[in-house]
Amino acid sequence: MSESDSTGAGLHPLPRPEELLPHRPPFLLVDELLELVPGERAVGQWTLTGDEYFFAGHFPGRPTLPGVLMIEALAQVGACGALSNPAFAGKIPLFGGVDGAKFRRQVLPGDTLRLEVVFARMGSRGGRGSGRATVNGELACQAELMVVIVDP
Repeated sequence: MSESDSTGAGLHPLPRPEELLPHRPPFLLVDELLELVPGERAVGQWTLTGDEYFFAGHFPGRPTLPGVLMIEALAQVGACGALSNPAFAGKIPLFGGVDGAKFRRQVLPGDTLRLEVVFARMGSRGGRGSGRATVNGELACQAELMVVIVDP
């Protein structure tokens, strides 16, 4: 399991994404959290095996990760960052919006997406952050994301 020094007080094991998120396969799009600073920043990754359900139809003979799923994966990492704040534990993260989405490279079977969200603002009902998805350091996608936190 990965570890993080998010508090400055020493190493702490990071939770698995499914410990924070209500999402489950086949719609859990984060394999692992790499960094987590509650309410401030989250970094995760998603390795695409090629066996994912959407590759068969997007596109036959040239499988490519749909851009909207890159945005969703970023939103899930951002939700992990929000829900790791004890004030939001056990709540449901909803997509509040997305602005300025740009797609810079195709993501293919076998690629590992590094997903990073940095919050610019967090309040009592949600927040706004910047998300970046990269493959081997190359920008694949970026967007401004808004999350709304609601009771289950």
